[in-house]
Amino acid sequence: MADDSLDDFSVRDVTVGSTTHRVYTQGSGPAVIVIAEMPGISPKVADFARKVAGRGLTAVMPSLFGVDGRDPRPSNLGAVGAAQNMVGTIVRACISREFTVLATGKSSPVTDWLRGLAAEEHERCGGPGVGAVGMCFTGGFALAMAADDRLLAPVLSQPSLPFGVIPARNRSIDIGDDDLARVKSRCAAGLQVMGLRFEGDPLSPRGRFDFLREQLGDAFLAVELPDSAANPDSMLPKPHSVLTEDLVDEPGQPTHDTREKVLDFFVEKLLTTST
Repeated sequence: MADDSLDDFSVRDVTVGSTTHRVYTQGSGPAVIVIAEMPGISPKVADFARKVAGRGLTAVMPSLFGVDGRDPRPSNLGAVGAAQNMVGTIVRACISREFTVLATGKSSPVTDWLRGLAAEEHERCGGPGVGAVGMCFTGGFALAMAADDRLLAPVLSQPSLPFGVIPARNRSIDIGDDDLARVKSRCAAGLQVMGLRFEGDPLSPRGRFDFLREQLGDAFLAVELPDSAANPDSMLPKPHSVLTEDLVDEPGQPTHDTREKVLDFFVEKLLTTST
């Protein structure tokens, strides 16, 4: 796979408050915010967004870090280049004031910008509300966004913050107490939250999903895949990226079927209830 030009997406800059990020959009219908994993909007993240657009929805990809469209695989950048690209992007994100990567009980400041983007896209695209999917570093962002009533279909794919091996961090997720209380109230009123992970993923540990089950109850729709379901040609050392790098895009494969469940979830919440 080579770099993706992303030239089939419309591009604009979106400012919320004093913060501006580039945003790529494709499709029509209610909006789904596709928040890229590390190290940014890769060709496989863009391909997932295209699948969203193919279901009659508007895929909205904000650029929060990395080089847009870059293929991060060693086959494209070389082993050293791929490592430098990944590590450099992570380090820059970790020192950015937009992201909270270690503390428990806090939502990253960027979630305010994302909620503003969701509000703008809801007004622009119409429908009953918006969906959102966060991946890895951004997995929990979709949960924090769900403190806003506009977010009707939050998906957390391998949520990986807060970083660390301390048990308290494993049994938590990057959301502030007030935001979590609001999400729990919405779940009690009917909101559902989907979560995806591989069973052996140390970056998205089982304790994090146990915590979400305790907090959200039956409203948390967990999909935990065996490590054997991951793409054997993945560039990652352990199964991790359910919707992108570790996806086996063949009907009947667990990761393919999980992606289809996610797309069905967006359609159910945003199209079948749309008037």
